[in-house]
Amino acid sequence: MKTPALIAAIALSLAGSAFAAGAKDDHGHDHKPMHGGIVAPTKLMDYELVAKPTMIHLYLSDHGKAADVSKATAKLTLLSGTEKQEVELKPAGDKLEATGAFKVGPGTKVVALVTIAGKPAGTVRFALK
Repeated sequence: MKTPALIAAIALSLAGSAFAAGAKDDHGHDHKPMHGGIVAPTKLMDYELVAKPTMIHLYLSDHGKAADVSKATAKLTLLSGTEKQEVELKPAGDKLEATGAFKVGPGTKVVALVTIAGKPAGTVRFALK
């Protein structure tokens, strides 16, 4: 196995899992998607991924309130079968965004490394359905 693939596999196994629409955590907090995507909660924040073939959005929220993403970035690794694609997301209003051509069909795994003000804010994973 190649080193980048091994790193991605380890990140996928260690990162938090995405919640289905309306799922609640152990503390009764609702993790409902607000933008039609997939939600992955962490201890500090919820991340919602909206992935389409021509754009990817990542929304950050804290207890249901949009987080300030003006100083945030994210690096996504898209794993679709044997194909791997790296994507950089930049602030765009209330979300992080990238446009282009993306392989984001059912079964695609996404690992997001998020930084805020130059500091790591979290690693989250998503599985597209």
